[in-house]
Amino acid sequence: MKQKILGLLLTVLLFCGLFNVSDTLAATETTEVKVSLGNEAGELVFEPNHLELVAGKKYKIKLDNPSPTKHYFTSKDFADASWTQKVEAAKVEVKGAIHELELKPTAEAEWVLVPMKPGTYELHCSIAGHAEAGMVGDIVILSE
Repeated sequence: MKQKILGLLLTVLLFCGLFNVSDTLAATETTEVKVSLGNEAGELVFEPNHLELVAGKKYKIKLDNPSPTKHYFTSKDFADASWTQKVEAAKVEVKGAIHELELKPTAEAEWVLVPMKPGTYELHCSIAGHAEAGMVGDIVILSE
């Protein structure tokens, strides 16, 4: 009987702990990072093309596309190593797994996330020829 009560108590504590973790992540200070996909001159670049984020810290990645063509912010492994709170663009909020964001010319989007797994992750534009022309970068998640 004591084992059942102890097991139930541990389950309740774990359940409450999970809610506290998500509440803590939602309540932490958010660091804003700006990334441009391309530029007004039409160059195929990410500006900046190297991001360093700290695991467990909350970020709002503000993406914009000032170029005359659409671009993709593609980093599946980074997305899989992060907890996404939301992506917001054009009065639409998307929640759930995100692997790639398409930004049409002059578009803007905000990706609110918490990186969880340290490592170095590839960033590229998945439109044919864009990565080969230099639209690549990396995202580093540092340990806390």
